[in-house]
Amino acid sequence: MTGWLRRWCRKRILSKKRIPESLWQEIIAGQPLLMHMSVPAQQRLHELATLLVAEKRFYGMAGFQVGPRQRATIAALGCMPVLELGLDWYRGWYSIVIYPGGFRARHAHSDVAGVVHEQVLELIGEAWDDGPLVLSWDDIQGGARLDGYNVILHEFAHKLDMRNGVANGMPPMHRGMSQRNWTRAFTDAWSQAQAAAAADEESVLDRYALESPGEFFAVACEVFFELPERLCAGYPAVYEQLRRFFRQDPLQRALSSRVL
Repeated sequence: MTGWLRRWCRKRILSKKRIPESLWQEIIAGQPLLMHMSVPAQQRLHELATLLVAEKRFYGMAGFQVGPRQRATIAALGCMPVLELGLDWYRGWYSIVIYPGGFRARHAHSDVAGVVHEQVLELIGEAWDDGPLVLSWDDIQGGARLDGYNVILHEFAHKLDMRNGVANGMPPMHRGMSQRNWTRAFTDAWSQAQAAAAADEESVLDRYALESPGEFFAVACEVFFELPERLCAGYPAVYEQLRRFFRQDPLQRALSSRVL
């Protein structure tokens, strides 16, 4: 679809298929992450969420029924990372699959000898490269609090990371950003988190972040949006890189909401 046609289609969607205001306000009231946003930001998010609902296909699995509330909730939180980037950052994939709870995924990988190993994992979310995004509704509902754990933010962050290939912890950089500064910030934070885990000390990031650079980025994104004070205090260089990438400052937003 060409750029002008996409813009025309989106304008038409916003004029005829906008998420109903009553439902939107219900979603905002149930999500602490969203209720502290400014009204203009909520309005921009409303538009992005409306477009995401229209442009992606939602499928329920294992008997789960996907309704307007489920689609709107996932779209609202899923669009938080692209609030200042635009929905085109989610181009190239089309489906969101929702299970009622945790699900099993069968993964295969080859070792250095070329032998293929199969592994069955218990998951609450998964993002496939050029494929669907998979979520657990139970865990979405359980994540409606500011505790640094949010499966929607986590999996949508993986999709951003995959924009330039596999999820390796480095999404495409904007003009003016430095890959060297990004790598230094995240490498230093990785070492710090590893040391904390080895000493059995509490860390700003959940230990799952140490599974891979891609998981480190996704977990850091969860904390960036939900607990910005903790991330800024523990890993200020990582916070700064994420602030530059997302073009958002959740810490300033949180401080402003307290003043109001």
